[in-house]
Amino acid sequence: MAIKVTNEPPKGIKAGLHRTYSTIVNQDLLDKIDTEKWRALTFATCFLHSIVQERRKFGPLGWCVRYEFNNSDLEASLLFLEKHLANCMTVSQPVSWSTVRYMIAEVQYGGRITDDLDRELFNTYGELWLSEKTFSPNFSFNSSGSGDFVYKIPEGLEIARYREFIEQQIPTIDSPSIFGLHLNADLTFRQKESLEMLTTIQDTQPKDSNSGGGKSREEIVQDKAKELLAKLPPNYNEDECREMMKKLRGPQGLSDRGFNVPLNIFLFQEIQRLQRVIGNVRKTLSDLVDAINGLIIMTPDLLDAMNAVFDARVPNKWLFDPSGAEISWLLPTLGLWFTGLLERSSQLGDWLRNGRPTSYWLTGFFNPQGFLTGMRQEVTRQHKADQWALDDVVFHTEVKEFDVDKVREPPVEGAFIHGLYLDGCRWNKAENRLDESEPKKLFSPLPVVWVTAITSKEKKSKGMDYGQFGPYECPVYK
Repeated sequence: MAIKVTNEPPKGIKAGLHRTYSTIVNQDLLDKIDTEKWRALTFATCFLHSIVQERRKFGPLGWCVRYEFNNSDLEASLLFLEKHLANCMTVSQPVSWSTVRYMIAEVQYGGRITDDLDRELFNTYGELWLSEKTFSPNFSFNSSGSGDFVYKIPEGLEIARYREFIEQQIPTIDSPSIFGLHLNADLTFRQKESLEMLTTIQDTQPKDSNSGGGKSREEIVQDKAKELLAKLPPNYNEDECREMMKKLRGPQGLSDRGFNVPLNIFLFQEIQRLQRVIGNVRKTLSDLVDAINGLIIMTPDLLDAMNAVFDARVPNKWLFDPSGAEISWLLPTLGLWFTGLLERSSQLGDWLRNGRPTSYWLTGFFNPQGFLTGMRQEVTRQHKADQWALDDVVFHTEVKEFDVDKVREPPVEGAFIHGLYLDGCRWNKAENRLDESEPKKLFSPLPVVWVTAITSKEKKSKGMDYGQFGPYECPVYK
């Protein structure tokens, strides 16, 4: 028998500050520099530490990558602040805030950050909370006009004053506004937390067969397996697909056909990957029916698949290969996942038989980046007379004012894509711009997007068309 002891970070800003001012910050630390500026900077840095740790609970809305910020980052930051502030007071120089922000946001914490957007976010926290305004009596970490609790820096010489402020004044439940997020972010977190709890409860339920009336567990799974087998798309024959591929045309203005066209090669690769998923699903369901009938042995993989089908979850074997690599799309329920399989097969099959669609369901591809790369290659070939080079061509996107059902013809260059959703904002069709999310609406559909390729020089000239700040580069996630 072994006992595993873990030291998990506390949940909530209040709990995080309480732990910091109970373990790391003590009276001796506050007395190291006899000035109110040192105590204010200490609290601001500890507050920043709690914010960046607690922001992880929001998933991709919080950080693009989940970073393991820990107490060593805070201790190193406080040690630097102590030496820097002491040196500034010794030579009677003001605090170099650019140095402070660089050391904390780029070095101590920033050393763990790998994503550019996350780095930009952390630097924004540094600019707002680590500046000369931090020493102002009216300074607060959030706006006082939001109606939420106003987080301020307490004043006092004794650590008991700070602990009292944390215990008695800071609320237990944090508003998303203190993180700079929309109120819907809290709804996202609550849903994620509830789903994890329900999944854990479901996984711990007994898996015995039903001893009462009605169908047994095995009979229910067998009926469901037969139902899914009946709906499963037919297999794609690779030789037939190759022959059909040779007849597919390229974009307008190019005479190339078949495998000489980049997007045709992409289509063939997508069909190959989809066929592997279809074959995997067909074999699992067929073996499951035979195993329940006693014709073959019920292996551990089949037992896991039976439990998943009974719980309306996707069998792990359909999502990941033995190495753990993702081989299909991730969705929470079996019904949504199987519907996605049918829709993906429909899009690829129609493209193979009837030619290019007027608009592409981008999220229905295994490799959407490969689609965009193929499209960029085709646009470059269309401008062969202009001597465009592939290395000098970049993507250009425009959100159109219509939805997919209004698309009648494909664009001359590039492609129309649909199926994207906005998380954390919405698209204002009337003003043709991004806007705040509506309350309790987590995801907002994006209209059809025109994606094409232009030269880097041309893109720079288009920058001012989007206003003084230029176009917004929005990250896209699978």
